Amino acid sequence: MIDARELIDRYLAGWNEKDPAARRAAVDALWTEDASYVDPLVAVEGREAIDGAIAAVQAQFPDFVFRLAGDVDAHHHVARFTWELGPKDGEAVVVGFDVAEFSEDGRISKVHGFLDKVPA
Repeated sequence: MIDARELIDRYLAGWNEKDPAARRAAVDALWTEDASYVDPLVAVEGREAIDGAIAAVQAQFPDFVFRLAGDVDAHHHVARFTWELGPKDGEAVVVGFDVAEFSEDGRISKVHGFLDKVPA
């Protein structure tokens, strides 16, 4: 049985990992080889491209962190959740809603992201 909350916690930790080698190791461990990530700003396939997308977000928002904003709602091999990006102890600057699909072995195979709040 897949623990969706644990996977989403690891997913967000990967987005917060600043060390490039540790981040890539986290991506490799959590995502399937042929995984894809898509949101209104980017569409990438494969672990290397996903790692690159995360690095680009970190470069744009170097002092911000991702955090879960509410519960993870999951069934079968799919989960949906809201996340926030902002200063560690401050108000979120970006808010999004993701739907993640999991493989049979409990790794992320696809993420479909939506942005609900973005800076002007």
